Amino acid sequence: MTNSQNNPVRAPTPEAIAEAGALLRAGNLVAIPTETVYGLAGDATDDRAVARIFAAKERPSFNPLIVHVAEIAAAREIVRFDARAEDLVARFWPGPLTLVLPRIEGCAVSLLAGAGLDSLALRMPDHETARAVIAAAGRPLAAPSANPSGKVSTTTAAHVAEALAGRIAMVLDGGPCRIGLESTVLDLTGPRAVLLRPGGLPKEAIEAVLGPLEEAGTDGSAPRGPGQLSSHYATSLPLRLNAEAARADEALIAFGPDIPAGAAETRNLSPAGDLEEAAANLFATMRALDRSEFRAIAVMAIPETGLGRAINDRLRRAAAPRDNSTSESPPLAGSAALG
Repeated sequence: MTNSQNNPVRAPTPEAIAEAGALLRAGNLVAIPTETVYGLAGDATDDRAVARIFAAKERPSFNPLIVHVAEIAAAREIVRFDARAEDLVARFWPGPLTLVLPRIEGCAVSLLAGAGLDSLALRMPDHETARAVIAAAGRPLAAPSANPSGKVSTTTAAHVAEALAGRIAMVLDGGPCRIGLESTVLDLTGPRAVLLRPGGLPKEAIEAVLGPLEEAGTDGSAPRGPGQLSSHYATSLPLRLNAEAARADEALIAFGPDIPAGAAETRNLSPAGDLEEAAANLFATMRALDRSEFRAIAVMAIPETGLGRAINDRLRRAAAPRDNSTSESPPLAGSAALG
């Protein structure tokens, strides 16, 4: 057992920051301070690390996570900026503003971190320790608030150590968070900028740059934020859930060691029945099997426990009716996580 596991709260010395970077590259979780709240950080490019974030938070659904970068150049490697984004980052980054932007082709960030969407929520924190850890890890970090899902966000290292005891490799103590409120989340994936979540940057400051903002849910014609419609997670092929047998014209998403024969193609989320591994493989598997040569995608039953609840939540959304008037689901992006 490493020293960080024996005593997970560490002062942010150069040695501790280097160790945190090594832990993150190895797929472990590290709590980091930011100016908003403490973040539960994991390698955003590692499916298994992202799945561990959801498991540690006991999150009931795969909401999009906010991805953190240490410099704007790193952001340009994973999302596409438009003129609005350029103006905002020039004015407010680093800082408590998260922008939802389209993923670029070949984006290295895990599909699970973005909840399977073609967009990512991204920000650059205004905290020296946070940016130092990101730099030490050498990759973008997914970092929702460092607390169990549904609980109060953490603003001190002691709060984190108490809330997530035994679930993280290290907590870097950067003192109390200066703002203590999650970041403002702004969706720029559509023609109009939509405020998904008010937060540490006032709406008025953004409007001084962009003009009036839409607010999610206030106008039926306004663009929807990540995770607000079930159809955003849908495959083009219909999904048949809780399948006990496979048909010759179907692809099969399997789980566990006992797989029914007969499918045109089978991909197993986890032959060992490991829900963390299954979560890590979910979105990539759905995309890989969503091909016109199949009539449908059959999905074996997933246990409704632990991360299985989140997996089943996404599968039910993907299998929901495609008519938007009947397929609305609770907003996900606003609670997506850390600012």
